[in-house]
Amino acid sequence: MKKLIGLLGAFLVLGAAVFAADPAAGLWKSIDDKTGEVTAIWKIYEKDGMLFGTIAATTNDPQDVIADSCKESYKGFPVAGAVNKMKTVGTPWIFNMQKVSEGNWKGGNIIDPSNGKMYGCVIRFMKAGSDKKAKTDTLAMAGTVGPIKVFQYWVPATEADVAEAQKKNPAKN
Repeated sequence: MKKLIGLLGAFLVLGAAVFAADPAAGLWKSIDDKTGEVTAIWKIYEKDGMLFGTIAATTNDPQDVIADSCKESYKGFPVAGAVNKMKTVGTPWIFNMQKVSEGNWKGGNIIDPSNGKMYGCVIRFMKAGSDKKAKTDTLAMAGTVGPIKVFQYWVPATEADVAEAQKKNPAKN
């Protein structure tokens, strides 16, 4: 009986490790590389083996602002409808990212909802202390145009950060 319980315990631990979320998944604060200010709080998540990201809360605009600077449609966009009529919050601006390895994703796209520009996207999770830029867990997020990559370094966020941003910039309607 003890062996059976031990074996079941081992399977539970192994099963939890297999189904653990990718370290890139979670809440992240995007940081403006020029001002150092938080521009948004993102929810990064896996769905059907790909990585996606939505803005969970804006930090400088009302939560119901429409991304009217966007085009009506984009190749590969994962949601039906006119993109330029969608809200900034809750729309998957990062989409169709393919896993390279644990915490490393590429091959998808990111759209900047403030200007409608679409870029290729690379995401790399960096554990705290693994890199001189990673004083805390960090998400290295790059928008790409051809071989050129421009990185931003995002830091972890919490549900409390989302609530604070929503309270500071409530929806207008």
